Amino acid sequence: MTAIANVTVLGTGVLGSQIAYQTAFSGFDVVAYDISDDALEAAKERFAGLARTYVAERVAGADDASVDAALARITLSADLGEAVANADLVIEAVPEQLALKQATYEKLAALAPERTIFATNSSTLLPSDLAPFTGRADRFLALHFANRVWAHNTAEVMGTDATDPAVYATVVDFAGKIGMVPIEIKKEKAGYLLNSLLVPFLSAAGELLVDGIAEPDAIDKTWRIGTGAPMGPFQIYDIVGLTTAYNISKAGGPKQQAFADLIKEHYIDQGKLGVATGEGFYTYPKA
Repeated sequence: MTAIANVTVLGTGVLGSQIAYQTAFSGFDVVAYDISDDALEAAKERFAGLARTYVAERVAGADDASVDAALARITLSADLGEAVANADLVIEAVPEQLALKQATYEKLAALAPERTIFATNSSTLLPSDLAPFTGRADRFLALHFANRVWAHNTAEVMGTDATDPAVYATVVDFAGKIGMVPIEIKKEKAGYLLNSLLVPFLSAAGELLVDGIAEPDAIDKTWRIGTGAPMGPFQIYDIVGLTTAYNISKAGGPKQQAFADLIKEHYIDQGKLGVATGEGFYTYPKA
């Protein structure tokens, strides 16, 4: 199995940008792909913000020189063919929409070298829902990161029945090399381990809001005081991003669909997408 040296990350949203930066910080050459120059300009700002965060939060090995070196290892591209031309590993972090991801893999299959491993960071979709569209089911699996990857450094690795065990082992090894704790999952499970625990918790909070039981601040306060957790569910929603929350909720049951409609009308349509835009359920100071 060829060692991984060149990594391409598709999607430069909240988590995609973190994956790309952490990979570059760990010494790998990274191409960060997004669909437009405007998206890449926003990504450039995210990467610069991550560099500052790594120093401010005293991430191991982070100083002015190392965070700048990481930035220098990231190349931005809005051309998919160019972005994957030399990739040993492509990590897909596009929006959580099945049809969009399937279409992305159909394009990738025609553009990426035969050796390239594909990994999806999908939060809720099964890799087997995507594998037939990759053109290389044996070199495809899921690699799921938690938000704030430098601090919450799990990397859940989940294959399908078709995944080559050598590919699986290579991705586990890669996860360790970029500072993650590889979590090997034995069989496919939508939501992996982390989101199998987290999504029902967040869904319960959404239902409390939809049913008019309490406001987000009261729900969050109750959870923080009652459990000692640092954040409540609506604070987590803001960090994850309300667009991701909308996409996941829209695919749920009636209560979750009602929650999706609520956040679209009152937040997303108003440009309030969470921490990334400075306002979601809460307002955040500008960086």
